[in-house]
Amino acid sequence: MAADLKQRATDAFFEDHLELAVDLYSQAIAISPNNAELFADRAQANLKLNNLTEAVSDANKAIELDPSMSKAYLRKATACMKLEEYHTAKAALETGASLAPGDSRFTNLIKECDQHIVEETGDLQKQVSEKAPTEVVSTKDVQSKISVSSEMIPATAAKPKYRHEYYQKPEEVVVTIFAKGIPAKNVAIDFGEQILSVIIDVPGEEAYRFQPRLFGKIIPDKCRYEVMSTKVEIRLAKAEQIQWTSLEFSRQSTITQRVNVSSVAGSQRPTYPSSKPTGIDWDKLEAAVKKEEKEEKLDGDAALNKFFQEIYADADEDTRRAMKKSFVESNGTVLSTNWKEVGTKKVEGSPPDGMEMKKWEI
Repeated sequence: MAADLKQRATDAFFEDHLELAVDLYSQAIAISPNNAELFADRAQANLKLNNLTEAVSDANKAIELDPSMSKAYLRKATACMKLEEYHTAKAALETGASLAPGDSRFTNLIKECDQHIVEETGDLQKQVSEKAPTEVVSTKDVQSKISVSSEMIPATAAKPKYRHEYYQKPEEVVVTIFAKGIPAKNVAIDFGEQILSVIIDVPGEEAYRFQPRLFGKIIPDKCRYEVMSTKVEIRLAKAEQIQWTSLEFSRQSTITQRVNVSSVAGSQRPTYPSSKPTGIDWDKLEAAVKKEEKEEKLDGDAALNKFFQEIYADADEDTRRAMKKSFVESNGTVLSTNWKEVGTKKVEGSPPDGMEMKKWEI
């Protein structure tokens, strides 16, 4: 069945029915999700449609499934070059060239990447030299730009499956996707030089994809994310400490001046942009999320762990020391809050009734 769909998708691709080809490849992937060829082929169709972030995501998945597939690296690099992510493209090309040493496309594109990187570095140095070293943007100006950016966000035709918001600090942008109760295994997040790819794929539901080209460049190795019970929080490390006037890149966006950290961190709380056109009361939103997390009903071990976490969070230093010492020395069978009792002696293990302690030799 998957092979038949793949053949029909390939025929549609060569007949230039690209959207049909992507749809057929997607159907084949649903049947055979570990087939690297299908992802690499869909990446090519997305490239032709100029769906560049989707092409990068598909190429990454093909590489994950088959790290020796040279064409997947070529397609990733091609998409990244169109996105002006030349460092990421070059890294992919160098790996692909080592897998296909006779393919001149890799060497030619590496040279092209090098040329763009030199030009990009020169432009950046020129911008820096033209700026006055003491140039500072006031909090009021920053907020004004943010406000305008928020108002200019166009309404989408279809409401996204999960709502997202973001705010920023001088050194990072924090993106929050409000997806409740999603297992971490169903969340796939990739970082590129200027790409964020988020895929939440829950069995039996349509996959959620959020794959924007970002306003500014990031440092992928320093980016991180955490899947929580009520949301997915993503922290993007900025390559430069500039103020992002929007989360996503657009040709109309201009690079703003560096923000004076001390002025933004003053008494007035900054207003952050979001995916919604209306203003957000961040204090109220944060309080609501914390309340929801606090009131969340848990069962079994999760409830017990939460109970112990609350005790530890509210405890004084001696109580915390007692809890750590007793838990570690008893191999997790004793948890004491009395430092006077456990501080002067080793805490022996106390196994549950009907069980015995065993010491494992490493």
